[in-house]
Amino acid sequence: MPPPVDPASASTYADAGVDIDAAQDSLKRIKSLAAKTHGPEVLEGLGGFGGLFAFPTGKYSEPVLVASTDGVGTKLKVAFLTGRHDTIGQDLVNHCVNDILATGGTPLFFLDYYAAGKLDGDAFVQVIGGIALACEQNGCALLGGETAEMPGFYEIGEYDLSGTIIGVGERDHLLTKGGVKKGDLLVGLPSTGLHTNGYSLARKTLLKQWDVGSQLPELQATLGEVLLEIHRSYLHIAGPLLGSSWLHGMAHITGGGLEGNVGRLLDDRLRLRVDWTAWEPLPIFRLIQSVGAVNDAEMRRTFNMGIGWVFVIAPDGLPLLQAALHEAGEKSAVIGEVQAA
Repeated sequence: MPPPVDPASASTYADAGVDIDAAQDSLKRIKSLAAKTHGPEVLEGLGGFGGLFAFPTGKYSEPVLVASTDGVGTKLKVAFLTGRHDTIGQDLVNHCVNDILATGGTPLFFLDYYAAGKLDGDAFVQVIGGIALACEQNGCALLGGETAEMPGFYEIGEYDLSGTIIGVGERDHLLTKGGVKKGDLLVGLPSTGLHTNGYSLARKTLLKQWDVGSQLPELQATLGEVLLEIHRSYLHIAGPLLGSSWLHGMAHITGGGLEGNVGRLLDDRLRLRVDWTAWEPLPIFRLIQSVGAVNDAEMRRTFNMGIGWVFVIAPDGLPLLQAALHEAGEKSAVIGEVQAA
């Protein structure tokens, strides 16, 4: 038998660095944020062992579930340096929304994972507030998630963040590799900046010379503000075009750059011809390249270079796409074509 424990000297979970009461208080603070994203399909959200979502069967003739999991990479480091945490959750949701959209799926619900060495309630609420805002903007329910406090595993003041999205697409609207054809055109939509890729190289080059509060004339903002520009969601632009006969593919331009991501849509008989002069890269990319002495090939496979989304379309669909983009107030450029390998 172990000896009796003196209550005055008894160890607790809080002594080990995990404060359950603080975590529960933080969860209470975010429940109202998640509730704003809930429609009638959500039967049970945060707080249970699992979220309950009633699938909207009547809206689809042959539904296919589409899922993706991702994070925001070392863009988190910029959030830590600036002390700003309200945008990083928006990045996460929009990235995941774009990933399933590229296959022809639209979002149903989202689950987040937030882990820290010690939970900072204010930073946590800012992050989840950004997630909830983006879910609301994308018509996606924030159904649940996991909050982990792991002392000794993360640096103090830092956290990790990832998310899983579940969406749905009509089977005959799905965009797969076999749909792209020789002669198809590439139409690009602008990004807002780095989105969520290439931050390790960006930080290595830029933060050696400036800090995140540096006001740089070529950027017309502080370096931190530009690096934290929110990753766009393209759902409201591309979603209404799903099912168009002239739409053969879509690509979300993330790690691997434009050629790497559009290349996912091609079979061995096809290749891309990209016109790199068809648009002007954003100033942040020119700055990274010049300060870091990075060659063109490395820039193009690491960053989106100012193009965050690409439509792959039949040539006769170009007027229809351009009309839809003009109506949406969206800028675009024809940036290349699909050729025989």
